[in-house]
Amino acid sequence: MDPHTQWIMVGAFLVAAVAIVVQACLMFAMYRTSSAMREQLSALSAKIEPMAESGQRLFEESRAQVAEISEEARQVLALGRKQLVVVDELMGEAAARTRAQMDRIEMVVDDTVNRFQETTSLLQNSILKPIRQINALSAGIRAGLSVLLGGRRTTVEQATHDEEMFI
Repeated sequence: MDPHTQWIMVGAFLVAAVAIVVQACLMFAMYRTSSAMREQLSALSAKIEPMAESGQRLFEESRAQVAEISEEARQVLALGRKQLVVVDELMGEAAARTRAQMDRIEMVVDDTVNRFQETTSLLQNSILKPIRQINALSAGIRAGLSVLLGGRRTTVEQATHDEEMFI
């Protein structure tokens, strides 16, 4: 073998040996780090386990309470629906009764107006018409008597005044 090749081989072995030593150091450092992490994790695990158990109990209790609240909410909604149906029926019935009462009131008002008109017409024909006729007759008699007895003619002002009173 050539000396030059020997030196290259020795150098390669040295590099390999140094690499193996460095790897061994790194492996030892990794071992120490993992041991330290294991200790920290076991300490942390000891703290987390009671919290996890407490969280699990809390979750189960919450689940029971949520189920209870959900059931109560379902019952309240069902009751609300029933009440809404009752209120809807009641409002429909009230609207129907109100319409019927309004129709009755309208009939009563129409009947009252018709009777008032009939009464007014009857009053006009039965009472006021004969009174006008009696007034006209008495005015005629007065005029005839005043002509026969007094012979005096009425002035235009007095005649107008008498007519205004008649109207």
